[in-house]
Amino acid sequence: MSPSNSSNPERYDVAVIGGGINGAGIAADAAGRGLSVFLCEQDDLARHTSSASSKLIHGGLRYLEHHEFRLVREALAEREVLLAKAPHIVKPLRFVLPHRPHLRPAWMIRAGLFLYDHLGKRKKLPGSRGLRFGARSPLKAEIRRGFEYSDCWVDDARLVVLNAMAAREHGAQVQTRTRCIAASRHQDHWHLQLERADGSSFSIRARALVNAAGPWVARFIESGLQQKAPYGIRLIQGSHLIVPRLYEGEHAYILQNEDRRIVFAIPYLERFTLIGTTDREYQGDPAQVRISAEETDYLLAVVNRHFKHQLSRASILHSYSGVRPLCNDESTDPSAVTRDYTLALSASPGEPPLLSVFGGKLTTYRKLAEAALERLAPFFPQMGPCWTAAAPLPGGEEMSDSHTLAEQLRQRHAWLAPKLARRWAGSYGSRAWRLLEGVEEPADLGEHFGATLHAREVDYLCRQEWAREAEDILWRRSKLGLFLNEKEQARLRAYLDAATCQPESGALASS
Repeated sequence: MSPSNSSNPERYDVAVIGGGINGAGIAADAAGRGLSVFLCEQDDLARHTSSASSKLIHGGLRYLEHHEFRLVREALAEREVLLAKAPHIVKPLRFVLPHRPHLRPAWMIRAGLFLYDHLGKRKKLPGSRGLRFGARSPLKAEIRRGFEYSDCWVDDARLVVLNAMAAREHGAQVQTRTRCIAASRHQDHWHLQLERADGSSFSIRARALVNAAGPWVARFIESGLQQKAPYGIRLIQGSHLIVPRLYEGEHAYILQNEDRRIVFAIPYLERFTLIGTTDREYQGDPAQVRISAEETDYLLAVVNRHFKHQLSRASILHSYSGVRPLCNDESTDPSAVTRDYTLALSASPGEPPLLSVFGGKLTTYRKLAEAALERLAPFFPQMGPCWTAAAPLPGGEEMSDSHTLAEQLRQRHAWLAPKLARRWAGSYGSRAWRLLEGVEEPADLGEHFGATLHAREVDYLCRQEWAREAEDILWRRSKLGLFLNEKEQARLRAYLDAATCQPESGALASS
């Protein structure tokens, strides 16, 4: 159900603006503490920054050089938390760091890895070690030694969607393609004016307003609230390339460059290698960010300095870019701008609070949400305690790992193709059983669009995960855009145009 258009708008405890990882995480945490929550996103969930990451849950090894020890410690501890919360979409990953003596001496790297191993709690992930490369190494012959350590990979867009689902399952109202065009303070509440993509409008009231608009956080304060932003925001563009699989093995590489930045080469969807990221100042509309020729050349050059197999522009199958909205710390080097987050609370005595989120990173979203609720706690004495650390995200219930779940799916449904079972287990976790309810044979999955995508899954994504357009499904919910050809994608668009299923947005607020 949707909020009412009546002259008596619905009232919530908390309204959250922004459906990226921070907004979705805050909404889930707040709803699980017993607060009534409204979340709106102007586009699709994770449409911008939160689906344009390097798809890592990591402590940030290079942040140690910038002395961000608190951030690294918090991020390292979160790796284990998220592995337990979402074993279907968060996977352990070993990283190989080739040693290039003229960039960083071996003793410095060993010291950094020692800190990395011991700053945060580490139970499941193995520690670091030294390596010697032989003739079969994909690296150039002059690179003879290196190091190996642990971090994690994550499906970034699905992490956002799962948090939005968790919020909804705790009673939150989630509205995508809904923009907050203005908000005004009243004696004990905020009055929000909202506009849907179809042009219709409605309003709600909320006792607290959370601005988690990401790249638009400062703009919303200035244009939507008619206030001065307490902090400046720096938009740092990060771009990635996807190429055919560059090397064998399930490990990633972290490559040092002469400018002291690093570039990752990460196994991606079994057949590809993901290369990124860049760091450069971005001016303009965050929704229109695109990879530049200079960034493309930069990433190719870093990889080609390390690997025997040489890449060219013709090797690139796909690219994507996003902007990281980082709190302006006056650094002259974009790669040195802090990845830490800042929460700005604005509330005079007796006024409803405004909490704005500046900065942050994918790995620490849950801790950011806890910190946000801690700042709001004085306004909601009835609010429950922290709860998210031990609670699985949707699909993470009653499962150990996606490989075991895929085998269980096939044991129950012998006709299920192994590739489909693996993909569903790794995307939906234990919710894959819901996709198979009432399904007895392949024909029950409905129309096949290609690359194991069937109508059954499309309908589920529309009803349960707010998908509306082909891009939502192909590039964020499933990542199958790299596998379906133009004709198959056109069939999917035609199916969606004719579809009548409506998303389950959430529970209505209390009056």
